[in-house]
Amino acid sequence: MDKYIFTSESVSDGHPDKVADQISDALVDAGLELGDRTTRVAIETLVATNHVTLAGEVKNFNVVDVNQIVRDTVKKIGYEQEGFHWNTLEIDNHIHSQSADIALGTDDFGAGDQGIMFGYANRDNEAYLPAPIYYSHQILKQLKQARQNNDILLPDAKSQVSVEYRGDQIQRIDQVVISTQHTEGDCEEARKETKLIAQSVLGHLVDDDTVWHLNPTGNFVVGGPDGDSGLTGRKIIVDTYGGWAPHGGGAFSGKDPTKVDRSAAYMARWLAKNVVASEMADWCQIQLSYAIGVKEPTSIYVESNGHNRSIEKFIRSNIDLTPLGIIDRFDLFNYNNYSENCVYGHFGNKNVPWEKIGWE
Repeated sequence: MDKYIFTSESVSDGHPDKVADQISDALVDAGLELGDRTTRVAIETLVATNHVTLAGEVKNFNVVDVNQIVRDTVKKIGYEQEGFHWNTLEIDNHIHSQSADIALGTDDFGAGDQGIMFGYANRDNEAYLPAPIYYSHQILKQLKQARQNNDILLPDAKSQVSVEYRGDQIQRIDQVVISTQHTEGDCEEARKETKLIAQSVLGHLVDDDTVWHLNPTGNFVVGGPDGDSGLTGRKIIVDTYGGWAPHGGGAFSGKDPTKVDRSAAYMARWLAKNVVASEMADWCQIQLSYAIGVKEPTSIYVESNGHNRSIEKFIRSNIDLTPLGIIDRFDLFNYNNYSENCVYGHFGNKNVPWEKIGWE
């Protein structure tokens, strides 16, 4: 298409679904803390008004105080509201032991499940991410920083950016949507603050025709899990490429690295990013697929504006794509910061192993 508009959204660390993701991943971090490669974690979280429910399967999960981890995570996010407070919320824990049948396939590092995973990268920015999701994340990152020094801004927020392209070139920002939770009576102040932040992030791409939707329904005082329930894994498009590239459908958060939903998606992103960074292509999309209990991927697919066959051959010849190979390359059992890095996307400007440039 010669001219088109593409839109992506992001959500803050205080969005109910991201609260759930951070709790699930805080429990993954705690489970992996001892460095036991036999540990297995698959935990889902539901958050609602002053309530957290945990469910899932674990093995060799030597976490002493699950409830304290939940409370500490909620406190770090900043929820001390009547409807959702780290100190008074109720916790229902339904975590139980992993199925022995599943363990048969994963104890020797076969894939933890069947599935398809996608990775993508392009040259829209220094993060090698499509511009709409990149800018949506950046706005909320800046909003979080502002919230730390602003008494009227509260944790729950969403952003959405519509970017106009001509061919593959970014032209301008067509529309911006930002909704942020705020204290009673301060909607106009919140609107002013968020517009200033977005204008700073978007810079010259904003013009006189850019349309702004700032807290478009007005008051946004009741938010977070008190305003809407949240679930682990419900923001998988926010976590990846904002809809610009396909998604295999599997959530990342709450899962230890033997689960290829997480680790192979990280690998696919690393591959695509390094293809672009090494100038093998200007953009690259990679699909990996796996069968439960099987170590090697069942397929590798490359699509780019480069030489796809050569890229695929290079990957097959040089990169270990088994679950254990991925775990070892990124040292995923010794990486204990999943909770902090599951917000504002799992990819981009992040100090994480799967974002590093270089084939070694």
